[in-house]
Amino acid sequence: MSSYLVALNGPDAGKKIFLVGQEFVIGRHPECDIIVEVGAVSRYHAKITRVDGKFKIEDLGSRNGTFVNDVQLTGPHILQHGDSIRVCDVSFEYKIEGHKPSPMETVGIKSEGQGAFGAVMVDDDGATSTIMSKFEVSSQSGSIHLTASPEVKLNALLQITRELTGTLSMEEVLPKVLDGLFHIFLQADRGFIIMMDASGNMVPRWTKARREDDEEEIRISRTIVKHVMKTREAILSADAAADSRFEMSQSITDFKIRSIMCAPLVNADDEVIGVIQIDTLDQRKRFQKEDLEVLVSVGMQAAAAIERAQLHDAAIRQISFQRDLHAANQVQIGFLPSADPLVEGYRFAHYYLAANSVGGDYYDYISLPDGTTAILVGDVVGHGIAASLMMAKLSAEARYCLASDADPQKAAYHLNNDFAAATPDDKFVTLAIAILNPASNEITLINAGHNPPILRKADGTCSMIFEEEIGLPLGIMEDMEYDVARITLKPGEMLFIYTDGINEAMNAQGDQFGMERMMKCVSDNQETVDVISEAIIQECRAFMAGSPQYDDMCMVGLERQA
Repeated sequence: MSSYLVALNGPDAGKKIFLVGQEFVIGRHPECDIIVEVGAVSRYHAKITRVDGKFKIEDLGSRNGTFVNDVQLTGPHILQHGDSIRVCDVSFEYKIEGHKPSPMETVGIKSEGQGAFGAVMVDDDGATSTIMSKFEVSSQSGSIHLTASPEVKLNALLQITRELTGTLSMEEVLPKVLDGLFHIFLQADRGFIIMMDASGNMVPRWTKARREDDEEEIRISRTIVKHVMKTREAILSADAAADSRFEMSQSITDFKIRSIMCAPLVNADDEVIGVIQIDTLDQRKRFQKEDLEVLVSVGMQAAAAIERAQLHDAAIRQISFQRDLHAANQVQIGFLPSADPLVEGYRFAHYYLAANSVGGDYYDYISLPDGTTAILVGDVVGHGIAASLMMAKLSAEARYCLASDADPQKAAYHLNNDFAAATPDDKFVTLAIAILNPASNEITLINAGHNPPILRKADGTCSMIFEEEIGLPLGIMEDMEYDVARITLKPGEMLFIYTDGINEAMNAQGDQFGMERMMKCVSDNQETVDVISEAIIQECRAFMAGSPQYDDMCMVGLERQA
């Protein structure tokens, strides 16, 4: 394969300089192999040398330096296909004849979608343009004026509209658009639709060739596409092979393309979402100005259909996502107790409401081998799917640790180590463990960073208890020793364990429900634990007055019956 340089600018712009030989000196001196007659260029500026079948370039100590891909040379550089060489203000591009970019080369973006197989975008920057016709495109009414004959325009729009009627899937819209264009423009040999992906890259989404042998690889000029998307102008080149803009485009040379039309796809928000392009190989049937006007009209219809398809696809994904969330919600509910524990002499109440479909708050009742009952209330940092997954882990790990170790302090120690080893640094869990011994009416409490429980005495006075015994949340630090607190419930006394989604619930003014309101609700109500729990939630909801719930809410109350 022979190699050559293409002058990108200057008086010899577009000229090919084949590298036949071993050494080529670039400079201003008449003896140089490649003479650059610019005052800022040194007499002997740079040198290209053949080495083992490849070419390397090096600067010859020039005054203004030699640049490859806009990086100044500090030593020899092995040239690759597509490298740009700049000597002062004069630029060249290094080419290898017959070179085809591999899928990993940055000059091409691989196609996306089943209808774009074999399409690759290639760079061909650097030449001046001799575009024959342009049209600015906008989705706003009155922004485009068509001069094509009414029959041509009407037939084109009716054809596309008919093809797209009732079509909502992107995989159906895109081929129908190209099929419609091929019916309108019988001289078209190839067509494709390019759209922006989520990362802002231009990706071929669908291609069509009139002849099967053209479908193996369709090479698309990135320069044309970028120009159309940036300027919002549809362009027509009536004779691409003779157009200086395309002189260095391998895609034009390989396929002997004669005429190209390219139009932007503009959505209802007046944003360019892609382009539609068709070309022909037949010089006798090249596109005309009125054809470009029709393509612009078709492009506007196509953009509307594509946007509808995108919205439809997004709606389908959202429905699927909501279905998955509902299933996850049902699974999460399965982790929570379905009934109150049966403990003689005690009454229980609980409340749980996730801020989203799934949440990170947690409560559980665990019957232990020694006849005691563990009441757990936890709060995973954050809410949503990630928090719900951690909640599921907490449920399983807590049951295992408490069932396998009779000492609740040791059980909490091992539970914390399990979370510290497997939890990301920015995640943690607050957890209150209350173990009720119905024989002695004693409650053993361990608090890992959770809100202090509220104790309500029989006379209605209430207080937050064991604040000094609160340790770090689970997962913060390994080998954490948690303090143990104990209290004996008297007849008529109640204990409420809750998450901060209740006391920190906000109204429209940004004020929090707060501990003062919550404790007043507990103190003023003289009913049973289930009635008081319901009253707390009703008071909280009334305070929020319809404001959104930003955090999960969870509460467990227990009462020693008189």
